[in-house]
Amino acid sequence: MVSESELQSFDVIVVGAGFGGMYSLYRLRERGLRVRVLEAGTDVGGTWYWNRYPGARCDVESMEYSYSFSEELQQEWEWTERYAAQPEILRYAEHVADRFDLRKDIQFETRVTAAAWDEESSSWLVRTDDGAALRARFVVWATGCLSVPNVPGIDGLDSFAGEVYHTGRWPHEEVNFRGRRVGVIGTGSSAIQAVPMIAEQGAELYVFQRQPNYSVPANNRPLDPEVQQSVKENYTALREENLLQPGGFGSKLQRRAVSVFDESPEEREREFEKRWKMGGFAFLAGYGDLLRDEKANQYAADFVRRKIHEIVDDPELADLLSPHHIIGCRRLCVDTDYYRTFNRPNVHLVDVSTDPIERITPQGVVTGGKEYPLDDIILATGFDAMTGALLRIDIQGRSGVSIQEKWREGPKAYLGMTIAGFPNMFTINGPGSPSVLSNMITAIEQNVDWIDDCITYMREKGYAAVEAESQAETAWADRVKELADGFLYGGCNSWWSGANIEGKPRSFMAYVGFPDYVDRCNEVVEKGYAGFRFE
Repeated sequence: MVSESELQSFDVIVVGAGFGGMYSLYRLRERGLRVRVLEAGTDVGGTWYWNRYPGARCDVESMEYSYSFSEELQQEWEWTERYAAQPEILRYAEHVADRFDLRKDIQFETRVTAAAWDEESSSWLVRTDDGAALRARFVVWATGCLSVPNVPGIDGLDSFAGEVYHTGRWPHEEVNFRGRRVGVIGTGSSAIQAVPMIAEQGAELYVFQRQPNYSVPANNRPLDPEVQQSVKENYTALREENLLQPGGFGSKLQRRAVSVFDESPEEREREFEKRWKMGGFAFLAGYGDLLRDEKANQYAADFVRRKIHEIVDDPELADLLSPHHIIGCRRLCVDTDYYRTFNRPNVHLVDVSTDPIERITPQGVVTGGKEYPLDDIILATGFDAMTGALLRIDIQGRSGVSIQEKWREGPKAYLGMTIAGFPNMFTINGPGSPSVLSNMITAIEQNVDWIDDCITYMREKGYAAVEAESQAETAWADRVKELADGFLYGGCNSWWSGANIEGKPRSFMAYVGFPDYVDRCNEVVEKGYAGFRFE
């Protein structure tokens, strides 16, 4: 046991040194607070530190997927591509840490195992995997929405004689697949990015697909220096315009409110073709009812299926690669030559929708009574999203109530940042915030600024603790559901609602509409922090 005199004490403990943790440290330290960041990795970067798989790339344009809090930072950093790849984004994170001297307050290779609220001192006692204990008035969880890999419970996985990789925990050293027989399990975003890259190396590549996903071309390209300079000269205006967009980004996506039913078949085809060539999320921005009306949605889905059949030479293979769920009710994937890769003679699609993977042997994967011999297996099986990181930590609030008990029937968090029964605790991009439906860095900055202002308010008023009221928390959860029900998001089993994790309560976990979210957060403050109780 650590005695009270031996405890390291801070004003704020931040857990995680990704973009959320780094900006939290910067803002709170600027206020003169003593801040310690605890990070499991060996350096900063969060998602971009862990996800190093071949082809890993952001699906928000690099000039927008960046911090806005420092004009000097915006002007000095030079991006090289329209959609930045993982190595470049990680270099950017490292540059930010260097520029603002953040590492001196970050404790690396330290995993938080427990945190308990102490009523008597109105503070948190945080424990780490090295047996250390720290005390802080506030705890900020910057653990990320996609930070806990989902490892499927396939029989025999541990018996495989070759190498097993998960896209979310990729080795830091280069992995060479030349001459290897590689199996990729899963066809979500990480697989769609990795498959074309691995196919260029592997002797044989087997893609095990349970259900196909929609993917549109990124049409990535080197970033024109003149275009970049033009953006920098008008960065303030771009940021302001983006804050008015549903996801806090994409003001240049040429978003239209028109209905698909207001245009002729020829006009619709031209519009979809135009947006297919634009690349990225522009595809779903052409009509205002694509994500609200299932019949309207069908036009976009049909177009993508036709494109798949144009690209893939084998009609039967194209059929297998063509999704039939609502486009956009799962996160739309953005790719470079994913479908075209299946024209390669060394790439094979294995349909496991009717014949699930039975087991993994030391030599390979067995499905449909057939064994596929492999040298390497890649698990592109996604994450326990939004809540996974917090639920793996022993977090106890008032009266020793655990976060697991609190969220047994599904997560609730007022404003997506605070939880009733857990005073002085904040979550960045938590359940009930726009998070994964937005530009994550824009959402991070808004959350961190709000949290910083709340802590500053408390210090000015002399308050020791702040806590969300249960009624406000429930009303917020109802609001999140109401907004989601206005769209087609409920039409799919997706990780947005926890459907990819066995036994996880189903609830849509993101707030739909970034501008409305910001307005409501501001309104709470204007009304004297309505829905909060201060001590």
